Amino acid sequence: MSRIGRAPINVPAGVDVTIDTANYVITVKGPKGTLTQNYHNRMNVSKDGAVITVTRPTDEKEDRSLHGLTRTLIYNMVVGVTEGYSKKLEINGVGYRVAMQGKSLNLTLGYSHPVIVDAPAGIEFQVPDANTIFVKGIDKQLVGETAAYIRSKRAPEPYKGKGIKYEGEKIRRKSGKTGK
Repeated sequence: MSRIGRAPINVPAGVDVTIDTANYVITVKGPKGTLTQNYHNRMNVSKDGAVITVTRPTDEKEDRSLHGLTRTLIYNMVVGVTEGYSKKLEINGVGYRVAMQGKSLNLTLGYSHPVIVDAPAGIEFQVPDANTIFVKGIDKQLVGETAAYIRSKRAPEPYKGKGIKYEGEKIRRKSGKTGK
């Protein structure tokens, strides 16, 4: 039995969970917003009071893999509507900086032009200083995708470490050319 899949999900007060077993859709409403997710038709999702459990019909390989996935997706939705998710990005490099331009980011990354990144629906950017970006939202997947998209605009290079990196990310450094 999957250790992740069999763990129950405790629903905190103020969060409303609706399970539509006919269409295999789960909706989670909380103080920060509403999230909707489809789940696989082989998984059995049930709510008993303030506890959600996910069970699988058989021990086939596909069912075992879907079991943990379904439980994790539902758990991420519950955490998202109560606490939200955040990713911190750091910009390193001489002349590299970021500024807010309305709800968009204006990135100066050493190109001949500024790079403008618009916030997708459900995502909020915060720029406390010229070298830090916070990507915040309630959908964990969307927060991660948006942070990865911003990082892809100038990924850190291995010689001087210039570029956009996640907080705590280790950059494998290379030594440059050696003289005689």
